[in-house]
Amino acid sequence: MHLTLAEAQRQAIQNNPQFSAARFSAAAAYQVPNQYRANLQPSMFGSLTSVGADNGSRLAAGGLNNPVVYDRVGSGLTVSQMITDFGRTSNLVGMAGLRAQAQDQVTETTRAQILLETSRAYFAVLRAQAVLKVVDQTVAARQLVVDQVSALAESKFKSTFDVSLAKVNLSDAKLLQIQAQNDLKSAEAQLSAALGLPGETAFALSEEPMPPPLPDRLNDLIAQALQERPEIKELRLHESADERFARAEHALYYPNIGVLATAGFAPAGTVAIPGRYGAIGLNITIPVFNGGLFKARQTEAELTAKATNSSLSDMENRVVRDVRVAYLNANTAFDRIALTQELLEQAQLGRDLAQIRYDNQLGTIVELSQAELNLTSAQIANSSARYDYQAQRINVDYQVGILR
Repeated sequence: MHLTLAEAQRQAIQNNPQFSAARFSAAAAYQVPNQYRANLQPSMFGSLTSVGADNGSRLAAGGLNNPVVYDRVGSGLTVSQMITDFGRTSNLVGMAGLRAQAQDQVTETTRAQILLETSRAYFAVLRAQAVLKVVDQTVAARQLVVDQVSALAESKFKSTFDVSLAKVNLSDAKLLQIQAQNDLKSAEAQLSAALGLPGETAFALSEEPMPPPLPDRLNDLIAQALQERPEIKELRLHESADERFARAEHALYYPNIGVLATAGFAPAGTVAIPGRYGAIGLNITIPVFNGGLFKARQTEAELTAKATNSSLSDMENRVVRDVRVAYLNANTAFDRIALTQELLEQAQLGRDLAQIRYDNQLGTIVELSQAELNLTSAQIANSSARYDYQAQRINVDYQVGILR
């Protein structure tokens, strides 16, 4: 599969079920304000009643009132409208809206995490491919040394000890090759999972341009992270939502005022039942005593808001820490690019000199073997440094909150 980083990120977003779940949860959260807002709208329902009764009798048990019952058939409509609950419903609507916006930030967090995971897996595959290429070349080079030393040993120009040590170096390179192949398969499995691809997939990935070094403005990055990180935005919205909910719970102490109207017809019934009826009334519900329920609910809401505020402070501290660590890691990875290049040049020079000394019988096979090991280590470090820095830069973007 041929991919660029942008294509891999786009496919991961499209296929990842976690992102789909986050979007559906956010869409569901936006329906909650409508549920609370319905209390502010008129309510209407129809009724159809048919009664067979002992005419003129009264209900004597089951209630405090004592209504008369008659044979009748009736139908009608009832309309109710809340006039005011002194801000409780409006605060509940505001709370639900803020929590829906917070769920949007959960979606953004999920998106950023998917992009980070995909990018890391992408560069891990490139790194593993580069390392495997180096190891394959090392195996070929050490096989050539074994062949040469074996031929010289047969001509009595080299000892069997030289042959044995050369074969040991070849076996060591083959072990590295097996490990490199396994690392590549593991990296491809990680990328396949991030892209939502079933089964085993081999990748031909495009090289990404090297990002420039990070500017020396760590404090600016921290300030940007505190403004842009979706986790912080989510907690700030939850804090505001909790404050609105606390105000809504406090409004339970106030009366609830509403209007109720009903009208209809009774086309069949005894002569005591009029053919039509209608009534309208004003209903005021005043809380007096409920065993401290409202006080407990208000206190719970206020404490929840304080807990959210503490969680927000903790999140801000962790974001500052994560940005600092990511910044330091990225700078270190960038410095390693030049250092590993210098190390590679010196290791290559050392290996060439060791080969010349060995060919001229001025050095031992041990000296040559050590030089080859140093060269292989330097080649692997140099091949890895580029992709390590690119992965660290992606992590900086994630920690700052601009990976989208």
